[in-house]
Amino acid sequence: MRGRGRFDRRGFLKRGAALGCSLAASPLATPIALAAAPGDKRLVVIVLRGAMDGLDVVRPVGDPAYAALRPTLAQGEAPLPLDDFFALHPALGGLYPLWAAGELGFAHAVSTPYRDKRSHFDGQDILETGGAGSARRDGWLNRALGLIGATSLRTGFAIGRESLLILNGEVPVSQWAPDTPLTLTAQSRRLLRKMYGEAPLFRASMEEALALTADETGSAPGSGESRGDVQQAMMASVRAASGKARIMAGGAGMEKIARFAAEQLLGETRIASFSITGWDTHARQKQGLGRALRGLQTAILTLKRELGSAWRDTAVLAMTEFGRTARENGSGGTDHGTGGVLLMAGGAIAGGQVYGQWPGLGELELYQGRDLMPTADIRAYAGTALSALFALSAGDVGQKVFSGVDIAGTPRIIA
Repeated sequence: MRGRGRFDRRGFLKRGAALGCSLAASPLATPIALAAAPGDKRLVVIVLRGAMDGLDVVRPVGDPAYAALRPTLAQGEAPLPLDDFFALHPALGGLYPLWAAGELGFAHAVSTPYRDKRSHFDGQDILETGGAGSARRDGWLNRALGLIGATSLRTGFAIGRESLLILNGEVPVSQWAPDTPLTLTAQSRRLLRKMYGEAPLFRASMEEALALTADETGSAPGSGESRGDVQQAMMASVRAASGKARIMAGGAGMEKIARFAAEQLLGETRIASFSITGWDTHARQKQGLGRALRGLQTAILTLKRELGSAWRDTAVLAMTEFGRTARENGSGGTDHGTGGVLLMAGGAIAGGQVYGQWPGLGELELYQGRDLMPTADIRAYAGTALSALFALSAGDVGQKVFSGVDIAGTPRIIA
């Protein structure tokens, strides 16, 4: 039982969500998980945390309702034409040559089975577990490894983060986290003491971690904080996590992560997964989305450059927990939605296409009158990629990797 004034991790995260948006949309550190498998094919799954706006990334400019739904977001620098209906966000201009080479593609109007509540935590759980509910705690990539036959474990470590759920499970994998400046504000230090100071199991580790950090104010942490003080500390932690995540997504951090992934993929590793944050664009979406897209572009181009000839045997899938509303809001952004877009890249991809059945953006065509209507299961696209890359049967993919997913009618996205 939780006593009055006690703080556990789950309670902290729920309070953080109430203060702005959930910490799941912008975790403090971004680890990369790696696993080895036989064969020459390689798969990289990038989890885009925070719900990327697929309608802005791959714009349905040929839909007559699009411009009216987005009078502000549709303006500005011209997007890059993909075909006579869709256009690419200009921030991904560096990937445009990949489109021409057939090494970049998209699947539009896709989603997991998750509906209606639009919670980052729940949406990401379902995206990473691959199930229709959040009860499973093993990831679909780990289950796939069990069928592929993982051959070795690369040792590694993660700092300050749980292992990625998408690769959690019975098959052992290694984990690595990029260097992250270990600094905490005075409020964050007080919050950690409130959360873990009374727990004997965690107290020593917490004190050691705090000793390694620099108090930005130079003041000693207090011991008599009020509930309001802790609430302020939570807000500061949310802002700090979001700010650090944006730096990771848009700066040299992404290149470092992708370069490390490529280095491992040139060895025994055949499957890698990491996350990019900064996609929760409730306000000022033009700035925020552009920054996040440039981070994603950096990751993909770094993988292509560093993998060299192995790029031709590589597929990259960039997936997000759900899309965003069809209408822009009054803050120059969009809110949590349903249907979104899957980005795929790599020499193994049958690119140069926007896959999927377009549902339309008319009032009666939107899901619940507000979101892009999903017309395909994003898991089916991931499943057909697994099947083609690693010679898994459709039955094993649909029942053992995912939960009742039929990949038979899904377009073949692997060349």
